[in-house]
Amino acid sequence: MSEGTGRRGLLIILSSPSGAGKSTLARRLMAWDASLSFSVSATTRPPRAGEVEGREYYFRDREAFETMTAGGEMLEHAEVFGNLYGSPAGPVEAAIAAGRDVLFDVDWQGGQQIRNSVLGKHTLSLFILPPSIIELERRLIERGQDTAEVIAARMQKSRDEISHWPEYDYVLVNDDLDVTERRLRTIVEAERLRISQQPGLVETVRHLNAEFEERT
Repeated sequence: MSEGTGRRGLLIILSSPSGAGKSTLARRLMAWDASLSFSVSATTRPPRAGEVEGREYYFRDREAFETMTAGGEMLEHAEVFGNLYGSPAGPVEAAIAAGRDVLFDVDWQGGQQIRNSVLGKHTLSLFILPPSIIELERRLIERGQDTAEVIAARMQKSRDEISHWPEYDYVLVNDDLDVTERRLRTIVEAERLRISQQPGLVETVRHLNAEFEERT
């Protein structure tokens, strides 16, 4: 699905309350288009079973993370449930300059910082809503990753997270995963054709105008 090297890459931001499906949709989007790269975040939280350094996260202690932040090495960063999370800026800048899209699975705070960054005009932001709060809680319980206390904290936080939906370019209600994935693909394909993502258009129009001049 890659558009080739004639465009700038997009920073594709996916946000949602925990359990609404953004991580699953991110994995499906990358399976659909192998040219997409995933922005691997740094975090101070300990690894979960099966997680690998540099694949799911870069695991850092708090001192190392704060040094990176102070040095301007993070495109965005936030503290969530007592742990720090952030996106290293260098790999993202290199990717979009080379015409490769970068996918971000971040909360509303991270999305806001990315949209307000120097790369903000190249962002595509999407917020994923659950079909109901009951369904949201069921998904959190069934994935079996968190204790009852953590689930309760995530549910309490979800109301605030959902309140930020108007800040995004698009909002999708994830009541059917396959349908939501198809809509997500359509949006990405359309946004890749934005004028801001096609620097070659200026030269194309210049050639067209030159052809007009030759005809006079």
